[in-house]
Amino acid sequence: MEVIRVLLHVGILYLFYYFGMWLQQWLNLPLPGSIIGMLMLFLFFYTRVLRPDWVERGSQLLISHMPLLFLPATVGVISYLNLFAGVGLWLLVISLVSTILVMALSGWTVQLLTHRRARHE
Repeated sequence: MEVIRVLLHVGILYLFYYFGMWLQQWLNLPLPGSIIGMLMLFLFFYTRVLRPDWVERGSQLLISHMPLLFLPATVGVISYLNLFAGVGLWLLVISLVSTILVMALSGWTVQLLTHRRARHE
């Protein structure tokens, strides 16, 4: 029964991804379809049309296997190392700065939401 539940949860997530891809192609939007699907998923959560526990187990499964999903991109970068020759230092600096910015903005967002939740309680 648990396998069916996980497959259903992953299927719901896939539907949002697929619909986002379809919408992006149909409307010829400059935003990637996967992002459109994620925004639609957020909108469904926000409006409480979809409850998070309806996709929780599938999300946990996908997150636990996420490192495997980065392997093709890593192999692709290794295959084209000559394109990155001479810009290694810039790539390192950009990676470090963007990582620090993401961490800082994530922390700030969590603090903001925590304070907002504390005020409502």
